[in-house]
Amino acid sequence: QVQLMESGGGSVPAGGSLRLSCVASRYTSKMGWFRQAPGKEREGVAVIFSSTRTTRYNGSVEGRFTISRDNAKNTVYLQLNSLKPEDTGMYYCAAADSSTTAWDNFAFWGQGTQVTVSS
Repeated sequence: QVQLMESGGGSVPAGGSLRLSCVASRYTSKMGWFRQAPGKEREGVAVIFSSTRTTRYNGSVEGRFTISRDNAKNTVYLQLNSLKPEDTGMYYCAAADSSTTAWDNFAFWGQGTQVTVSS
């Protein structure tokens, strides 16, 4: 129903920056980023509500990461600054047509883009 295409991952030293992009095949009410490190469960990183551009962040990234979107392009971005080794993981773009809550009901998922932060 919705196809998501992520890009922008890579390998950077600690303190570096990356900008992730995710293009959706159509408009959705909510988009977000999740990540999963090896041996760890997937966790939410950031969410943005499409109409209001209201955002939510995982406390571990707040102040360092910024989520934004271009509604005309159905694209969401995640700017990752001041990266730490613990930020390493596979980052997944997600989308939802329901926007009543921030972190739930993401029905559509991208393939993922790898972020590696060296110490």
